[in-house]
Amino acid sequence: MFQPASANLKIGDKAPDFILLDQDGHKVSLSDFHNKKIVVLYFYPKDETLICTKEACAFRDSYTDFTDLNCCVIGISSDSVESHKSFANNHKLPFILLSDDKSAIRKKYAIPNTAMVLPGRVTFVIDKQGIIRLIFNSQLDSDKHMSEALKVVKDLSK
Repeated sequence: MFQPASANLKIGDKAPDFILLDQDGHKVSLSDFHNKKIVVLYFYPKDETLICTKEACAFRDSYTDFTDLNCCVIGISSDSVESHKSFANNHKLPFILLSDDKSAIRKKYAIPNTAMVLPGRVTFVIDKQGIIRLIFNSQLDSDKHMSEALKVVKDLSK
């Protein structure tokens, strides 16, 4: 089910830029990928939780499908750089995990909370020009985040 994360951002909008630290402590900006790669940007609630781990492993298991299409996968949660480093190592995650420890980017992207408490799970596909091409919002259907993103990335790569 395709649902916008909010009325503020919709398919066809320019994705808001940001700078965050990855699991290795390096600064990463969305604009680093403009005119170079398609970006799958997925927001998830918490490292090492059941559904979040399942989602991350789905992206891991299909990672070469994305990279073969000149696409970068980036996960964002409010966990620390250290937590992301451990999560990536524990599950052999080959992609970037960004620490949004103050939830500033989550707010910028207007990611809703579930039941007013649990941070939402929303995936964006952003084309090489920085335009949002998919917004997929589902708290529980973690596998579908990867499959819906891959469909759109394949379409963009034609």
